[in-house]
Amino acid sequence: MGKYSRDKGARAERQWRDICRAEGYNAERGCQMYEKGSEIADVIGLPFIHVEVKNVERLNIREAMEQSINDATEEGRGNIPIVAHKKNRCPWLVTLRSEDFFKMYREWEAGQSGTGQEKANGGTA
Repeated sequence: MGKYSRDKGARAERQWRDICRAEGYNAERGCQMYEKGSEIADVIGLPFIHVEVKNVERLNIREAMEQSINDATEEGRGNIPIVAHKKNRCPWLVTLRSEDFFKMYREWEAGQSGTGQEKANGGTA
C-alpha cells in the first residue's frame, strides 16, 4: 500500500471518528490505541460494534464486509461487524449483515414503548 492510500485511509478513519464523536461517542482510531494487529477495528468507541472504514471510489463491499466479519471474529468479543464507507463528495454509508440489522432494529423497536409496532402495523397494535 502506497503512502497516498495510507494517508487517505487515515483521513477517512479520522472523519468517521469525528462523526462518531459528534454523535456523542468517545471514539478513537484503533491503530492509535493498539499496535497488536489487524483484528483491531479502524475506529473504536462504538460499544459492541467492529468498524472497518473505507474511502474508495470502487468498493468491493463483500470483500470489505468479509474483512470486518473476520476481524470481529478474531477479536472474540461478539461485536457486530460493519463497514463505514464513502466515495469522494458523497455522504457516509454503513453496511451490516441483515441478521445484525434486525437484531439492532428489534432493540430499537423495543425501546419505543410499543409505538414501533403500532407504526409497523399502520397505527394499530
